[in-house]
Amino acid sequence: MPPLVHENEVLRLKELLKDVALGRRFILQGGDCAERFSDCQPSLIENKLKIMLQMSSILIWGAGVPLVRIGRIAGQYMKPRSADMETDKATGEKVFSYKGDSINGYEIADREPNPDRLMQAYFHAASTLNYLRSLTQGGFADLHAPETWDLSFATADYRRRAEYEEIRSRIVEALNFTEACGMQASSSSKVEFFTSHEGLLLDYETALTRSCGSMGFANLGAHFVWIGDRTRSLDEAHVEYFRGILNPIGIKIGPSTQIEELIQLLDRVDPDFQAGRVVLISRFGASKVKQMLPPIVKAVTATKHTVVWQCDPMHGNTTTAAGGLKTRAFENVLRELVACFEVHSDAGTWLGGVHFELSGEDVTECTGGTQNITESGLGSNYQSFCDPRLNYTQSLEMALQITEHLRTRKKMFK
Repeated sequence: MPPLVHENEVLRLKELLKDVALGRRFILQGGDCAERFSDCQPSLIENKLKIMLQMSSILIWGAGVPLVRIGRIAGQYMKPRSADMETDKATGEKVFSYKGDSINGYEIADREPNPDRLMQAYFHAASTLNYLRSLTQGGFADLHAPETWDLSFATADYRRRAEYEEIRSRIVEALNFTEACGMQASSSSKVEFFTSHEGLLLDYETALTRSCGSMGFANLGAHFVWIGDRTRSLDEAHVEYFRGILNPIGIKIGPSTQIEELIQLLDRVDPDFQAGRVVLISRFGASKVKQMLPPIVKAVTATKHTVVWQCDPMHGNTTTAAGGLKTRAFENVLRELVACFEVHSDAGTWLGGVHFELSGEDVTECTGGTQNITESGLGSNYQSFCDPRLNYTQSLEMALQITEHLRTRKKMFK
């Protein structure tokens, strides 16, 4: 089958991430915890892209930092689980755990792993990516277009809405001014948007790995892939695969990370010390990050590796509500993110990006924020089949919160 992305796009992202590693750019990465095949719908794809564009506009305008946009989309159809089997609450029988649509179905009757789903994953990823390309190159990203700036249901906090409207108005005014002066801002209708997913299922990843001639091999199923917290052991197949591809790669780090093993892992996947080749994605939890991240930053900066530091403030802050639904508190997500900025500020390093699980819909999966979602209100529109996501309004609010920290750090790196 044809690849989903081109090698030149992979190389382009690699150059951009080099800039990130050197403190010149910032990554905004986000999307679903796990995509469903049923998510391959125009409106859902549009809303996912829309929230990423709006968040990036806030960050670019508010902090003045060039952005690299990466979606968890067009391939995030698999999800690691801590156990292969679970108990069906209705019958008490043991069934396979749901591991993502590329492996099995969420409904109990569809839990048997089915290899035919790998082909379904490929075709759904191709369809999603095809529509994304149309949107990012065909005018949907036009900063003048009112539909890309529709605040929809973001009305809970009028002060935040007014702040966002002010950003929108000033961007459009600036574009109108440049065009009135005869300088056509054609790039305002097009954006660079890259795709990513966890490189969990090696059968899928290797099938989409192609030769790029003298340069080597690249995973052309996505622009960026990462190794999860459960699959980064030095003696496992994932590390062997990742060290052999040209793509920039991510590595999740957290409370279980051993510093000596991490340095060995970096030596293995980045033997040529390429700036931006590796993105270290920290996920410690709000209560642990200030204690556990600094020694890792110190150890890595003492090597020859110039990595990108990225904060995933979602996974370390997952809890279970009284009703049994998994959730995350907006305040804890923000607290970990702020703590990461502070750790890197103290260390003199550049926090080069954020990694969110988010939705372009008005879901009720994370508590808090200006909408003041409570645990008792989670069930009103809880849609995730895996982990909880920030909703549209919470995502915009998070972007506004990040801006001030990013602006301060940019001044320090000038």
